[in-house]
Amino acid sequence: MTTARDLMLVAMDVKPVRPVGQGDLSLALAGAEVIDLVDAGAVALDGDLLVPGPPPAPDDRLLADAVSSLVRVTPYESVEDWLWRRGQGLAAAYAARLEADGLVGRPRHRRLPFRSAGTEPLDSPARRRATERWEAEEPVLAVLAAAVGLREEPADGFPDLPGDAVGTVLAVVGDAVTELEAVRQRRSIEDAAFDNIWRAP
Repeated sequence: MTTARDLMLVAMDVKPVRPVGQGDLSLALAGAEVIDLVDAGAVALDGDLLVPGPPPAPDDRLLADAVSSLVRVTPYESVEDWLWRRGQGLAAAYAARLEADGLVGRPRHRRLPFRSAGTEPLDSPARRRATERWEAEEPVLAVLAAAVGLREEPADGFPDLPGDAVGTVLAVVGDAVTELEAVRQRRSIEDAAFDNIWRAP
């Protein structure tokens, strides 16, 4: 299992502190992939640039897709550019993959067995592992979860982040999510202003 899969399972399993946007979650999943690739030695950071290493053969299909999509020529891609490019529709891709792997499903209603509720994680070792990381407040998962609104960030921040590269990625994820929210707010204001023009007598 990967950090991205754990994050997706948690996002489908816990009550968030604020609504979680698909775009926010996709950016965080792309960041989680980078962290897993750094841990695997498949990529290193040179400042904020992703420098590919020897390509591993991850068991996880989506992480293998991430490896194959790394930019392997100079100038390398920045973490920020990776998040926006790789993050396109990534939450939906992870949801579909988890369902295809039998890790999530639509549980039947207890009283109405032919009616289904929304998709949620099914009991599995993968779900238990993600839950254990969540309940232990594992720092990387906790920071990613806070960035998208699954939990609050402590007033004194998250301690014990593993290494400068991971810290850089997490900071860029936070900035990207903030930027996306600013774009949403700007569009909302512009749409409201446009509506007012047409409604004016």
